[in-house]
Amino acid sequence: MPNRRQFLASAGGVACSSLSCCAEETDDEPETASARPDYGKTGMKLVESTPLADGFTMPAKWDKHEATIMVFPPEQNWKGYGLREARQEWKTVANTISEVEPVQMVVDPRDAKIAQKLLSSEIELLELPVNDGWARDTAPLFLKNTKGERRAAGFIFNGWGAKFPPFKDDALLKARLCAKWNVPMYPINVVAEGGGVLVDGEGTIITTEECLLHKNRNPGVDKATIERRLLDGLGAKKVIWLGRGLTPDPVTDGHIDGMAAYVGPGSVLLHSTMHKSEPNYKILADAKRRLKEATDAKGRKLEVINLPLAKEVGHMNFYICNEAVVVPTAGVKRDDDKPLGILREIFPERKVIGVSSVILAEGGGGVHCIT
Repeated sequence: MPNRRQFLASAGGVACSSLSCCAEETDDEPETASARPDYGKTGMKLVESTPLADGFTMPAKWDKHEATIMVFPPEQNWKGYGLREARQEWKTVANTISEVEPVQMVVDPRDAKIAQKLLSSEIELLELPVNDGWARDTAPLFLKNTKGERRAAGFIFNGWGAKFPPFKDDALLKARLCAKWNVPMYPINVVAEGGGVLVDGEGTIITTEECLLHKNRNPGVDKATIERRLLDGLGAKKVIWLGRGLTPDPVTDGHIDGMAAYVGPGSVLLHSTMHKSEPNYKILADAKRRLKEATDAKGRKLEVINLPLAKEVGHMNFYICNEAVVVPTAGVKRDDDKPLGILREIFPERKVIGVSSVILAEGGGGVHCIT
């Protein structure tokens, strides 16, 4: 399967055995893969307390949105690996969402003309330097309090374990956007990405050990410390740890948004397969067991709903927006129909819209990853 920089070549095998096939790091890259970027030079306001202490929390994804943030994919990690096709899929996702809520698209200044040509005139373009287009992992994670005030939380971004240098612009994107919008940001002293955590808006986080405890993210930091920092940084009260994410996943190292999603308070959608020969059979069985045995921050047992695992795209990587749910599809009826039907049952009040996402899947993600 082709992928930017070949990281998903041939059924998940890593095509390059080292970072030598990637672009060289620049002199102003963070000194280590876990170093906190110099957010201060962006002009945004850093808050050095914690959201938990200040009464801020990350809301559920089904809450009302003011707008969707996306990032138009630049050449860096896509040239030669489907750049034109990738931009077409980003365009379709953005234009679809713009029909139900405002979209703000970050675009590298060098790509402003092509973005303007492809995107709906309803979409606002924000010109900022970027390295890649995965907004879920590089944009701010917004928080709110009971007064409706808004702040943001920022994980340290290191190019998914320093796989795609240079990544300095993506590491600073959350701070640059917060400066632009005058939103104070809490730095979270954890190397992670937005696709690596799920929240229910009521105090519970779900994540995977594979991703957050990976040696390329947080070497030398124990599980208890990471858990405490997650709770403080996202204003939550409990973390439910799953083991591994789906395989193969050489890019994100087990992002939770590839295998599960909150679809309501106390209700989790989980990929499933009945085929014991499938490499993910044991991974998903273990995930289901852990979810079934867990209680959330409210003390509730979780309802676990199955979503069939397909081969070409991850239907789980959908995006809940105002009045709609935008779902990755393969364009193959036998693969798409059942997941779309299940999502229509779960979200009867929203329009469930399938969008072609084969290139997104080949690039290691889906609709949720780019919104």
